Amino acid sequence: MEIINNKKAFRFEALMENGEYAVVEYRWLKGNMVIMHTVVPAEYRKQGIGAAIMKYVLDYLREQHLKTVIYCPFAEKYVKEHPEYNDLVVRLPGR
Repeated sequence: MEIINNKKAFRFEALMENGEYAVVEYRWLKGNMVIMHTVVPAEYRKQGIGAAIMKYVLDYLREQHLKTVIYCPFAEKYVKEHPEYNDLVVRLPGR
């Protein structure tokens, strides 16, 4: 599965065989990538695709020496299950 950072659309995306995309949408806040939402087409859920894209995003952040703020529940759960990424997460007050 090829994953690309579509910077114009502010999302990491992987094209699925049916022509739909699995995506992690993001925005920028004070130099930090804000992970907003993860979407995997229904017929591809429960196959590890969301986890593969999330790993790609977090590895990208590490390589680029960037941090993230997480609003996406899936991303939050992924980081809880993979504490090796905790150092990339910026916790905002009240979150």
